[in-house]
Amino acid sequence: MSVYNKEKAEFFRLSLKSMFEQTCPPEQVVVVCDGPLTKGLNEVLKYFQIKYPKILTIHRLQENRGTGYAANEGLKLCRNELIAKMDSDDISYADRCEKQLAEFAKNPFLDMLGGYVSEFEGDVSNEKAIKKVPITHEEILQYARRRNPFNNQTLMYKKSKAIRCGGYTCNTRCEDYDFITKMILSGAKCENLPDCLVHYRLDAGAYERRKNWKNTVGFVSVRYRNWRRGFCSFSDFLIPCIAQIGLFLLPVSVTKKLYLKFLRK
Repeated sequence: MSVYNKEKAEFFRLSLKSMFEQTCPPEQVVVVCDGPLTKGLNEVLKYFQIKYPKILTIHRLQENRGTGYAANEGLKLCRNELIAKMDSDDISYADRCEKQLAEFAKNPFLDMLGGYVSEFEGDVSNEKAIKKVPITHEEILQYARRRNPFNNQTLMYKKSKAIRCGGYTCNTRCEDYDFITKMILSGAKCENLPDCLVHYRLDAGAYERRKNWKNTVGFVSVRYRNWRRGFCSFSDFLIPCIAQIGLFLLPVSVTKKLYLKFLRK
């Protein structure tokens, strides 16, 4: 997990709490501080460091370097082969890791596993939508040509495979989709569980962030790179990019309706 100074301390606390209180508790939790943090965020870290001194590993970057860079730093510090990725403002289901570890135990050839997310506003009981993703390896390969076939905050993957593919690209946006593509191109065996594993927080600025210009540029650049890699056809590159630019130009109210009506269930 990485965290930076614009995150809310209470959301960060709930996110960490959900990982420490898994039905199958983690042997290690790595938090990368992406630049100096606020007093509130540091107090959250201090609380969990006192409560879980042997489990929590904190790594502090001197300046904000972006999610991709922070993820690579965290990757180096993870002691174990299986790594569960998590966002600092979402909440994992209590049995998330138990379900994923069971799937890895059942299938030793599996390299990367995700699942659905339940999108909520305010409280986890206020569910707005379920973001579903393709389940089988073959479905994931097909889907990945145009869109990210994983919910990033549900990922669990093998450290050795992530390092072999080169880890994360230090993009400011869409670094998760780029990482997924690199894993697939390196031969990773991928699956998603047909279960909700994480409560995904939709705060007031969620839709603005999804449609801002930096996000749109990141979206286009990663898909262009995929086309140049031979991962997808030119139409697979062009069609999603046109749609993304269209979403950028539309009002936030319209974008929100389109997301909930056509991109979620």
